[in-house]
Amino acid sequence: EMLEAAAPHARWIDVFCDRGAFDADEADEILQAGVRAGLRPRIHANQLEAGAGIELAVKHDCASADHCTHLTDRDIELLAGSNTVATLLPGAEFSTRAQYPDARRLFAAGAKVALATDCNPGSSFTTSMAFCMAVAVRDMGFSPEQALLAATVGGAKALRRSDIGALSVGMRADFAVLNAPSYIHLSYRPGVDLVDSTWVGGKNFYQR
Repeated sequence: EMLEAAAPHARWIDVFCDRGAFDADEADEILQAGVRAGLRPRIHANQLEAGAGIELAVKHDCASADHCTHLTDRDIELLAGSNTVATLLPGAEFSTRAQYPDARRLFAAGAKVALATDCNPGSSFTTSMAFCMAVAVRDMGFSPEQALLAATVGGAKALRRSDIGALSVGMRADFAVLNAPSYIHLSYRPGVDLVDSTWVGGKNFYQR
């Protein structure tokens, strides 16, 4: 009943496949039901331990697999050969003092990688992408450039969108202007609000 009521108002079906959440069979059933209802699949997986989540993500062509904290070599191989984006969530590991994933393994394999805040009051109550980028550089093996691309282009890929995530002809002019000499300062100066103005659809949405 919930799925039938929600489907007309939603784009995605998401399931948390991990220890203490849904097991592989349950997650598989949930994703199949969502796809039948016309929703596109995504998954939260491998936050607490390695499991079947990545295999399910690739099986269902999920747009993203979020967390990816504990990855086997086989998981990384599957991600690298798929359209599924590995979305890493530095705020969750920071808040829970958990192990950080090593993004270098994903990059070396050629997997698609995104960064997100995972904003929620349970384990990552932050809305700061700049903070998450700084943690990714400090603790996850990202370079500043990789962190920026994962937070922009990678995020767009995780939403299966090609009209956002970069500045080029034909894309929406959504961007932030920084009061800093370089984008590197997003990672170099954690906790400092560097945004001078925000533009949405080519219009000045916010000016400091």
